Amino acid sequence: MPCTPRVVKGAKSGWGTCFRTVSLGMYAWALLYWNNVIGVMYQQDIIILDGITASYLATLSGHTKWVRSIAFSSDGRSLVSGSDDKTVKLWDMQTGGVIKTFYGHTGNVWSVSISADCTRIASGSKDQTIRLWDIQTGESLCTIEQKGCGDYVIFSPIDPHHIISVSDKKIWKWDFNGHQIPPMYNGTHIAFSPDHSQFVLCNEEVVTVQNSDSREIVAEFHIAHDSAEYCCFSPDGRLIAVAAGKTAYVWDIISPGPDPVETLIGHTYEITYLVFSSPSSLISASDDHTVKFWKIGTLSTDLVTSEQSSTPFTSPPVLSVSLQARAGIAVSSDENRVLKTWDISTGLCKASFQIPDIKYQRPGNRDAKLVDGRLIFVWYEKDKIHIWDTKKEELIKTLGTSECNGVRISEDGSRVFGMHDESIQAWPMWTWEPVCEVNLGFDRTLCLDSLSIDSSKVWAQIGSSSSSKEGWDFGTLGSSPVPFDPSTGRPHLDFIGGAWWQTDGPSCIKNTMTGEEVFQLRGKYVKPSDVQWNGQYLVAGYESGEVLILDFGCVLSRDM
Repeated sequence: MPCTPRVVKGAKSGWGTCFRTVSLGMYAWALLYWNNVIGVMYQQDIIILDGITASYLATLSGHTKWVRSIAFSSDGRSLVSGSDDKTVKLWDMQTGGVIKTFYGHTGNVWSVSISADCTRIASGSKDQTIRLWDIQTGESLCTIEQKGCGDYVIFSPIDPHHIISVSDKKIWKWDFNGHQIPPMYNGTHIAFSPDHSQFVLCNEEVVTVQNSDSREIVAEFHIAHDSAEYCCFSPDGRLIAVAAGKTAYVWDIISPGPDPVETLIGHTYEITYLVFSSPSSLISASDDHTVKFWKIGTLSTDLVTSEQSSTPFTSPPVLSVSLQARAGIAVSSDENRVLKTWDISTGLCKASFQIPDIKYQRPGNRDAKLVDGRLIFVWYEKDKIHIWDTKKEELIKTLGTSECNGVRISEDGSRVFGMHDESIQAWPMWTWEPVCEVNLGFDRTLCLDSLSIDSSKVWAQIGSSSSSKEGWDFGTLGSSPVPFDPSTGRPHLDFIGGAWWQTDGPSCIKNTMTGEEVFQLRGKYVKPSDVQWNGQYLVAGYESGEVLILDFGCVLSRDM
C-alpha cells in the first residue's frame, strides 16, 4: 500500500510576514484600531488611516504638545486623547472636531480610556494621579493618588465601576471613590479577551493568561530576549500578541505550547503598541517611526503532491534551509535578513533572528545549526567564511578561503565545511585548527544541495548523476580525509535533484535498494532554492517565501 509522507509544514506565502509598512517620520507613541479605522499619534496630531489599505483619511489637530495615548469609544463615534500639554480631549469622529477639553492634570497625560457606556473618561498622568471625568459636564469626578506615573489606565471590562491602572511595574484596581481593590499584580501591561473571560499579563520575561473569575493560570509563556511590555488578544480570543523590544511574539492559547506560533521581526527600534485588526492580521507601532501590518498564518493543509500554480511572491525569497533532526529543528534564512527556526514535529516557527546584510546572496552559500546551545550562522562572502552568533549578534570568526560554491555546518556542530569545484575543506568549530581537505580532481562539479554531513562523515554528489555519490571521513585533523564505500552506510532513501542548479526534471525521493520512486515534488514545489535531506526529513525553501518540511518516517517503517 503506498505511503504518503507527512507534510509537517507547507507554509503559505505571507505566513508571518510584514505585508505593508507606513513611515510616519516621527515616533508612533499611540496606536488604535476600530472597525477598519486606525488612529496613530503624529507629534501633536492624530492621524486616521484606513485599516485595510493604510491610506490617509483625516488629521485631528488641537493639542499643543505630543499626543501620548488615544482610545475609541465603544460605538466608534468619538475618540479621547491624552497629551503632554496636560489636557484630555474628546473628539467627534464624524467632523474631526474637539467636543470637549478636560483640564486638571499638572503633568503629561500618558493614558486615557472611555467607559463602555460612554459616560466617563479615565486618564493617567505623570503627576502620579488617575482622574475620572464626566463626559457631559467635563468635571473631574475623582482623583486617585498612586505611586508612579499612570502608564496605562482602562475601565475594567468585568466591573464597569472599577478602574485598572499600571504604574511602577505594578497593576492596580480602584473603585470610583479611589479605594484600592485587591489583588495587586506585578507587571507592565494587562489586556482582556473579547469575552472578558480571560486576561493576559506581562511581567518581564513571563507572560501568563489567567481566568478572570478564578485567577487560574490557563497558559504561561516565556520570552528569551528583552522583557514583555505590551500585549493584546485577537478578536476571536485564540491568539495573544506580545511586544518585547523590537520583536513581536504570537502564541496560540487554545492549543498552548512553549513556542510562539510566530515571531515577527522587522522593526529596528522598540515596539510601543500592538493591535489585532482581524484574527489573522496584526498591526504594530514602533519608535522606528513606522507602523507595520502583519499577516499571521495558520498551518497549511495543502497537499504538495498535487499540481499547483505558483503563488504571488508576497514573502521574501528563502535563500537557505538547514536540517538538524537531533535538535528537532529546521532553519531558514531569507532575503530580508531574517533567520527562522522551525519545529520539525509541528511545523511551527520557534524563533526569529536578524542576520547581517549579505551582499553575496547565492542560495546554498549559508547555513545555520545549534552548536553547544548557540544558534550559529555561517556564510561565504569575499573569499571568507563568516561565523556569526545569532543571539549575541556578533561575529565570532572569519576563515580565509578560495571561492566557495557553498558552506555547511555538520549536524553535530563539530565542523564547518567549505565546498569548491575541485575540493571540500573542513575546519573544526571553536578551535579552527589547520584545515582538512579532500581534492576532487579537475573540473568535478559538486552539487551542494545533495551534500550530507553527519559529524565527520561527508556524502557528496559529484556531477549531475544521482548515482555518483562519494563519501569521506574527515575525522583525523590535519590529515587527508579517508574515502569510504558509497554502497554502505547510506540511507536507502535518497533525494534526487531539486535545488538552484537544476534546470529541469522532477525532484524526488527514490529507494536505492529497489529503484522505486517513493515520492515526487510537483507543480510549484518542483524546484526549491535550497534543500537539505537526512534520509527521513526533507526541508526545502522556495523563492515564494515558503518553507516545506516532509517526514518520510512512514516509508521507513513500512520497509522495515
